[in-house]
Amino acid sequence: MVELLSAFGSTPESVEALKRVTEGLPPDPTLNFRKARNGRYCLDLDSREIHRTEFQPFVLSVEEDFVRHDSGKLRHFAEINNQTQYNPTFRALLIFKALLVEGTEILHRPGLDLRHEQVRSPRSFTTRTTTSKEMKGEPALEGVHGDGVDHTMTVFLGAKNMTEESAVTRIHDMREVNAKQWYEIDPNLMIDRMQHTNFLDTILIVDHERKHSVSTIEARDPEQSARRDMMVFFTRKVALPDHVSFEYDSVVPHTSWRWPLICRTCVSERAVSTLSFGVYEVNGARVVSTQFRRVTPPLIKSGCL
Repeated sequence: MVELLSAFGSTPESVEALKRVTEGLPPDPTLNFRKARNGRYCLDLDSREIHRTEFQPFVLSVEEDFVRHDSGKLRHFAEINNQTQYNPTFRALLIFKALLVEGTEILHRPGLDLRHEQVRSPRSFTTRTTTSKEMKGEPALEGVHGDGVDHTMTVFLGAKNMTEESAVTRIHDMREVNAKQWYEIDPNLMIDRMQHTNFLDTILIVDHERKHSVSTIEARDPEQSARRDMMVFFTRKVALPDHVSFEYDSVVPHTSWRWPLICRTCVSERAVSTLSFGVYEVNGARVVSTQFRRVTPPLIKSGCL
């Protein structure tokens, strides 16, 4: 991933700086074991541009396969800061995801504006989840869930004092029941099991075709706290008026941030060869992997990078 992202402007200095963006994160608005920041963007594939949009609260509903104590409630996250938004590796991750999802045929969630094929509404989250003597860190307290989007991309920044079985991502068939904890799932409905272990390990999920869950963070040394640092990138079409997020889905530009998306035809030859190596077709589904593992049917819409 480090080499691949360098084709989109990432530098060795920005890679090292990205490892530190979780230091000093403010508290999550509803989870005491997590700290987080959030940024909103508009991806316009026609104009080949990504711009940051005005800051608004965030909401996910039960109807979007998100069942938790704060479902349907407005969450006011702290805004993404300049340390992150101006980092070239962070920008490269946005570009990388944009190029991956462009042109893919997926099942869309209801309530989204499909008339504007090339306009999408991404969000990014920078998070630190912590387990201590006083609390258990849950990367997905909601259990089996969807994120109410078209594509979810999760990127590993680092961890400390975690056991080997901590924070394992499981991919589930859509028939799996929402809110089941990872240890309650039906093994016949589990499609794959993955784990972020190295810096920039990445999983991409088509959110309305596959659900997912993540296991608890357990401390290797119970006398010390354990933590896991992540970036999560959501992408979906813009919400229609009957959608729960419509009032909080503005595409009005933020005052601070706009820059061009790298066009496919402008990507260097090295990047093109790297991308063609990393993207595979399995039974018509796009799978992203640099360590490709074929998974038994039904179709897999996720992969480790």
